[in-house]
Amino acid sequence: MILVRKAAITLCAAAFFAGCAGGAKEGQEFVLVNGTEIQSIDPTQVQGVPEHRVSLALFEELVRNDPQTSAAVPGVAESWTLNEDGSVITFKIRKDAVWSDGTPITAQTFVDSWLYHLNPETADEYAYMPGMVIKGADAYNTGTGSPEDVAIRALDPLTFEVTLVGSVPYALDMMAHYAFAPLPMHVLEKYGRDWIKKENFVCNGPFVLKEWIPNDRLVVVANDKYWNKSNVFLNQITFLPIEDTNTAYQAYKAGEVDWVYNVPLALLDELKLDKNFHTASQAGTYYYSVKTTHPILQDARIRKALSMALNRQELIDSVTKGGQIPAFALAPPMGGYEPATGTGYDVAEAQRLLAEAGYPEGKGLPVFTVIYNTLDSHRVIAEYIQAQWKENLGVNITLQNLEWATFLDERRSSRMEIARNGWISDYSDVQNFLDLLVSGTGNNDGKYSNPEYDRLIRQAAAMPGGAERNAVMRQAEEIAITQDQAVIPIYYYVSQHLIDLDKWSGWYENALDIHPWIGIKRK
Repeated sequence: MILVRKAAITLCAAAFFAGCAGGAKEGQEFVLVNGTEIQSIDPTQVQGVPEHRVSLALFEELVRNDPQTSAAVPGVAESWTLNEDGSVITFKIRKDAVWSDGTPITAQTFVDSWLYHLNPETADEYAYMPGMVIKGADAYNTGTGSPEDVAIRALDPLTFEVTLVGSVPYALDMMAHYAFAPLPMHVLEKYGRDWIKKENFVCNGPFVLKEWIPNDRLVVVANDKYWNKSNVFLNQITFLPIEDTNTAYQAYKAGEVDWVYNVPLALLDELKLDKNFHTASQAGTYYYSVKTTHPILQDARIRKALSMALNRQELIDSVTKGGQIPAFALAPPMGGYEPATGTGYDVAEAQRLLAEAGYPEGKGLPVFTVIYNTLDSHRVIAEYIQAQWKENLGVNITLQNLEWATFLDERRSSRMEIARNGWISDYSDVQNFLDLLVSGTGNNDGKYSNPEYDRLIRQAAAMPGGAERNAVMRQAEEIAITQDQAVIPIYYYVSQHLIDLDKWSGWYENALDIHPWIGIKRK
């Protein structure tokens, strides 16, 4: 498979880089390694970073991310106003916002699209996000309310009103996420789930779909109907689904790709000397999900023992070597928030808890399976954890490597016991992390549920920003992590990218690691 992909890269390079020497838009073609084959191009059916990169090219929400700060800036909405207490946002839709087939985008487009996201039958993994902030949205999404109760209104063709659950300080930034993407309802209603097929597909972003050959490449080209096309300088982007980091690195060295976002761990010391290697702190956490409804893993003492037996600093120093920060809480410190205390690293206490749960030195415990998606770093981290749990607790685990789409399905299934997980914040607020553990939400893979935690998180969601809200969120995280060990945090991320910024402008390091395609151009 790797040899086939190498051949594909060479063919892509030959075809796509012809005529790239000039600085004119016609020659600005960009190739990146996207890490894996994506799940879908339907915004309601995706949940990963590789999909997000493609979505940034194909769709635009009411607001989009500023490339340097990741804060919300105008997108399909040219402006917005808030009422006095910040609980109602009124958006003005651009007159020149249209779908790639020329169909106008209106306020009603957003009403219909958001209701489709929220419809329980759609099974949108991220529907809980609008559900947490829009009045009546959660009730509709969870089957206890009606679409008429969702507080979104088209006041006129270009005026869209959203009533929030309270003064939600992060609502605007959140709305840059694809959970709020407009959908071409006129196409979706005609073709159903087949609307994403190449011959049917319609989008509204800076690019349109040219071709998608699964496990080979996905290609987009500039959208001549995009309202902001004067600031789109690339005429073509090619996403390559290369999982092997060594193959990706060799392609970069050969000049066949412009951007690689995962690098071989074995070469990390060498790459740190390369001026094109860019690393920065991220608002993100690498963690393991644990099935809290599992007959044995439902015991919080066992989950705590597993967490407390991991020497995270040694893992970072000897395995990942990227300057990550050991994590004992799910949420990283951001916006004045101090994360939960967590259970720390304490092998003796871990052994005591495991014995108290009835499994001294791991005796009597079944062999658990840890799943992870294909990537060298996930494998070596899993091998380190496997060795730590065996050495410190006598606990045996098997490791299972799965390709991306299968991994996502398995992580959500009832079969999952322990799974590799990670979260990069979608917007600059701690709520984005803590929402992951609310009962029944789409990304709560471990099926954690605690009514008091849910109550506190929903309380925080409706509070204005500040110390009081941070205290409520901290109280909730102490319950989920320090008390219940709902997940096993491992480290806070740092980003690692290979891109020549002497060649390309408009690409910036930022804490959310979100890189919009608008403004990127060859110097």
